[in-house]
Amino acid sequence: MSPPHRVFDGKLAIVTGASRSFGAAAAEHFASRGANVVINYATEGSTPAAEALAKSFETKYNVKALPVQVDLSTVDGPQKVVDAAKAHFTDASGRFQIDIIVNNAATVNAQSLCDLDLDLFQATFNLNCRAPALLIKAAIPFLPNDRSGRIVNISSATTTWGVWWQTSYAGTKGALEAMTRVWARELAERATVNCVCPGPMDTGLYSGLPDEVREALRPFNILTPLAKARPGVDGQEVLDLAQSIGGRPGYLEEVAGVVGVACLPESGWMTGNVMSASGGGAFVR
Repeated sequence: MSPPHRVFDGKLAIVTGASRSFGAAAAEHFASRGANVVINYATEGSTPAAEALAKSFETKYNVKALPVQVDLSTVDGPQKVVDAAKAHFTDASGRFQIDIIVNNAATVNAQSLCDLDLDLFQATFNLNCRAPALLIKAAIPFLPNDRSGRIVNISSATTTWGVWWQTSYAGTKGALEAMTRVWARELAERATVNCVCPGPMDTGLYSGLPDEVREALRPFNILTPLAKARPGVDGQEVLDLAQSIGGRPGYLEEVAGVVGVACLPESGWMTGNVMSASGGGAFVR
């Protein structure tokens, strides 16, 4: 039996958009608990970060980690990720299984409705909606047959907040939530399928926001129960940011922990759910 802290020992997790930021935190969450990890990323410029991440996982956690550069917004990208994983992780007996998929890769495209660009709208849909669907389609032959598989789609609190300038982003993430419920039914004998909706996270994005956007988001942060900054717990940079935007963002590991909960063996009686990881900023079903 695996030690309690290695609850994903021997499992294979594919995490998209995983070379940096929240995707990297989610990948590390699984690696630190014993899972082998596929670190998907899109551009050549992220190769050093992805390779360093994979090496650190293997060294620190004694797991296997595979960086895979594939642009998931292309039609054949999702299949390439599965093919790369199969080529690397098939064992000597020819067995290959994908236990966990985290659909994290996404693009924001913060445009107002009056400025909506059709090409950017389509690109947002291709990555945020089409890519997760095609990745799961490619993975179906290799999902478990005992309902032990775990699929988590990363959505956003913006689907319930109705935030300004989020027609493309919130719209595509809302579609992903709808697809989550469909896939929960279609894949019921193979895997649970759930959705995690983060609120603002400590990705560094807030630091570069225009004052207009900060002010627009401030009321949401002030009303978030867990967003009150904690002197003596949070660092000075976070305290200063909270003063500026009305509350602290969530730490990446806090949100990664919620994703991990959805993937536990004990979470096998939960599927088709939308789980909030927003500090209470969005109370969802």
